[in-house]
Amino acid sequence: MTIKETFGTVISNKMNKTITVAVKQPLKHKKYGKIINRTNKYYVHDPNNSCDIGDQIKIQETKPLSKKKRWKIIELIKKT
Repeated sequence: MTIKETFGTVISNKMNKTITVAVKQPLKHKKYGKIINRTNKYYVHDPNNSCDIGDQIKIQETKPLSKKKRWKIIELIKKT
């Protein structure tokens, strides 16, 4: 089984060592063909509290770290 990796934008950093990341996925409607943006929110482990709101990051799936936290930061792509 491969390890999932994706890109997202930080939307909240109020928690200690945890950030909330929004991942947008463009999706084509089956019947009408219009492009729709699907958004998923993930809780991501940020051990150094280094991310701010608006940062572009790369995240990777990991073992469960808490009740809802299943992702960790791989790389900070763009700092705002």
